[in-house]
Amino acid sequence: MPIQLQTPERVVIYVSDMQRSTTFYRDVLGLPLKFSSPGWTEFNNGGTTLALHRYLGGESSAPEPSAGQATLAFVLDDLQSAYETLQAEGARFSMSPQKQPSGLTFAVLHDPDGFSITLQQKQAPAQH
Repeated sequence: MPIQLQTPERVVIYVSDMQRSTTFYRDVLGLPLKFSSPGWTEFNNGGTTLALHRYLGGESSAPEPSAGQATLAFVLDDLQSAYETLQAEGARFSMSPQKQPSGLTFAVLHDPDGFSITLQQKQAPAQH
C-alpha cells in the first residue's frame, strides 16, 4: 500500500530559550503568534504551522534533536499502517507510534542523514 503523505502540517524548530525565540519569530519576523507555553509555541502563517519546541538538553528519556535543529511533520490517515509499511521497507524509526499527553499519536523516523520526520495520526473530527 503506498503511503499517502499530506501537506506538511508543521515544521518544528528546537530552541534553547523559548522566550527569546518566541520574541524573534513574533517581533523580528512578524509571524502571528497562535499560542505560547514554556515548552511549545505555535505561529499562524496561513498554511504549515511553525512550532517551537523547548530543547530539554537530556532532561527527557526520549531522543530529540539539539537546539538549532528542526524536524518535519506529516499527518497521515492511518499511522499504524504507514509505520508497518515503512518499517518493512527498511525505514529507521526512533519512536514507534505512541499516544502523547496531548492526545495526538506520533511516530518519528529518520532520513538517511538522520533528519527526523514526525508522522502524526490524523485526528478524528470533534464530536458535538
